[in-house]
Amino acid sequence: MQNLVMKSLWKWIGLAGVAGVVAGGVLVVRDQRKRNAYTPDDIRARLHQRLADADSPPAS
Repeated sequence: MQNLVMKSLWKWIGLAGVAGVVAGGVLVVRDQRKRNAYTPDDIRARLHQRLADADSPPAS
């Protein structure tokens, strides 16, 4: 009886691990699509804006 419970427990732990890997993969793919949506001109403009913000003195 105890052996059956342990097999069931390990099965559920394995299924939870697989579900975690799949969920992580979904997040990676979503992030990659978001990054690929920018054109080179968009990226360049964002970098120039960040540089301008970094060069300006902080507002106080």
